[in-house]
Amino acid sequence: MTEALLGFAAVFALALLRVPLAFAMGLVGFVGLGLLRGWPPTMANAAQVVYDTGFAYTLSVVPLFILMGNFVARAGLAHELFRAANAFIGHLRGGLAHATVLACAGFGAICGSSIATAATMAKVAYPPMKKLGYADYLSTGVIAAGGTLGIMIPPSTILVIYGIVTETSIGKLFAAGVLPGLLCAAMMMLAVAWIAWRDPAAAPAGERSSWRERWLALRDIWGVALLVLLVLGGIYGGVFTATEGAGIGASGAFAFALLRRRLTWALLAQILVESARTTAMLFAILIAAMLFSSFVNFTTMPGDLKDWILHQGLPPLAVVGAMMVIYVLLGTIMEELSMVLLTIPVFFPIVVGLGFDPVWFGVLIVLVVQIGLISPPVGMNLFVLNALVKGVPLVQIFRGVWRFVLALCVALFVVLEVQPLALWLPGFMR
Repeated sequence: MTEALLGFAAVFALALLRVPLAFAMGLVGFVGLGLLRGWPPTMANAAQVVYDTGFAYTLSVVPLFILMGNFVARAGLAHELFRAANAFIGHLRGGLAHATVLACAGFGAICGSSIATAATMAKVAYPPMKKLGYADYLSTGVIAAGGTLGIMIPPSTILVIYGIVTETSIGKLFAAGVLPGLLCAAMMMLAVAWIAWRDPAAAPAGERSSWRERWLALRDIWGVALLVLLVLGGIYGGVFTATEGAGIGASGAFAFALLRRRLTWALLAQILVESARTTAMLFAILIAAMLFSSFVNFTTMPGDLKDWILHQGLPPLAVVGAMMVIYVLLGTIMEELSMVLLTIPVFFPIVVGLGFDPVWFGVLIVLVVQIGLISPPVGMNLFVLNALVKGVPLVQIFRGVWRFVLALCVALFVVLEVQPLALWLPGFMR
């Protein structure tokens, strides 16, 4: 226990010194394991971790889903999703904000990245809201929060990485994310309705669309529906694996971008470079987390902590609830993926030892990551909005997002208390 606690303290100390967390975890894991186990086996272990991670077939799903999301963003499907949602509910007070949430949910079903969803919807949804007279705190807050749906509604990069690290079925994790994702969207829309009720001037109503305009807008989203049915339907139906589904989805998104004549050679190169850069960042964090996990597991801390908690006689749900509080607090000061990979080696054995389903815990993990992505002062989505929406100060974005943080906290509590919400759909899978 002592060695592991010193390792965690060293990681946090390096993070406070502004050392990137991937380097901090990797360095502490390597040095710690070397001091405990000896340098020759530690170097062999590090080489094996790097090799296994880089050449793991299951991990190829990560760059493929990232590539799929980048192609979808360039194909203009986000504009059509927003236009369709706006056609049906844009005439309501706060209708454009509600449409933003629905468009984010739809885009998240073919993207898998929170940052990409927030960045895309900032370009699509913010100008119409600004033109109609929406308050900046509401328009930026709803885009930042809606962007987090990209990692809950499958496909989800976080769920893929969690599934690989914990050896949990990715297909079941994807199925488990559907209903909680819809719950999160509903809670965000309730937050919009509450803001519109408290501050009517912040969320004016738009013009009502005719039924002909609505059906025309609905017809334009056939590409999104086809991609979702093709990828997720194939995975849920057992037609192909998550990795094969990612490849099919990336190919389909590429075909749509070509058919819409949105691709040039320069844009294709940009998409490939962006996808490679994002993949490299994720793999660097993942490899570092694997090295740190090897060190933590060698200290026997996870097993000792699990045995200690089981002997305390605490209610199992209270233990998991305490973990969620720790995650929410960590999310305000740490990058979310690093936070999850840093704590999984300690928390996951405890959750399994208490008899909980790892699929359900994976959904809880994504929910706390969602909260962290929009929690000041280091929420990544907030800084994405600040960079893309000119003229809106960061403090204004902070002001608008806290209602949505509360909405996601309510969703977290519901999923924590009502486990069948996450486990019902996976129960139909083999």
